[in-house]
Amino acid sequence: MMTKAKPATEIDWNNLGFNYMDLPYRFIAHYENGKWNKGDLTQDSTLHINEGSTALHYGQADFEGLKAYRTKDDHIQLFRPDMNAKRMHNSCERLLMPAFPEDQFINAVKEVVKANADYVPPYGTGGTLYLRPLMIGVGGNIGVHPASEYIFTIFAMPVGAYYKGGLKPTNFTTSYYDRAAPHGTGQSKVGGNYGGSLLPGDEAHKAGFSDVIYLDPATHTKIEEAGSANFFGITKDDTFVTPKSPSILPSITKFSALWIAEHRLGLKAEQGDVFINDLDRFKEAGAMGTAAVISPIGGIEYQDQLHVFYSETEVAPLTRKLYDELTGIQFGDVEAPEGWIQRVE
Repeated sequence: MMTKAKPATEIDWNNLGFNYMDLPYRFIAHYENGKWNKGDLTQDSTLHINEGSTALHYGQADFEGLKAYRTKDDHIQLFRPDMNAKRMHNSCERLLMPAFPEDQFINAVKEVVKANADYVPPYGTGGTLYLRPLMIGVGGNIGVHPASEYIFTIFAMPVGAYYKGGLKPTNFTTSYYDRAAPHGTGQSKVGGNYGGSLLPGDEAHKAGFSDVIYLDPATHTKIEEAGSANFFGITKDDTFVTPKSPSILPSITKFSALWIAEHRLGLKAEQGDVFINDLDRFKEAGAMGTAAVISPIGGIEYQDQLHVFYSETEVAPLTRKLYDELTGIQFGDVEAPEGWIQRVE
């Protein structure tokens, strides 16, 4: 039986990991007879589903990840939740699932945050409240076709840094495996993309690397993304580059970083090919995502050779500026572009 999270007053906010916690409240809605019900908060953290659920047999499941941040003046705010709602809508369309209405998605996120407000870490600890919207196909099914019933839920937990050690360079290794097939589901945030990543991720960790770098499945010559985040590099002539491919998950952090690099850091920003044999063009590199935030990459191993960018021990200057600007916006210390922040009142 799952143990409920300890009271918020007993949590060590400065030493949070990235682990599941069974908080008091989550949101749940059901799709039956061709429509969604309004949904509601519940204290039940167990999903009750039929053994024939398509999520179990055919991978009809997608999810999102976003965070709530506590500001210096003790407000709570969300970072671009409308983009999460839109991305989940697109993932649902790819799997023939009925998308939960985007405005209701945002309202449900806010309800979960408000209900668990005591678990939003204090400002200054670096912690955040991570939110996981999830949709699965359920009901009695056996044929290979979409379910007629679905569950949409959102749960939350306070988290610290995704990569241990916080903002410091770590090394990645290129993977022999493919993350997604050409013309497959790489651009969607669906469960099946991640099940296949467990083995290469485990092998990388056992070899002493923080994560894997996946190459394009068609030619294995270009970087697509890391196992848990998007890749970026900064060239010697100050161009912020992130790979462009129909197989890459459209990261909200990536699009935000592209804007920040151009409009706040004065860099040229572009999406394009990043060839694995041409890493010398980059003076800095990193990974970016909701969980990873901005994580500097010290070096990338490819064909038993480690290519080091700026340093294996020190954070590169532009990567640090990018991190400071992004987290400053998220925590309310830096002015945000219009529409990027929604407060939870």
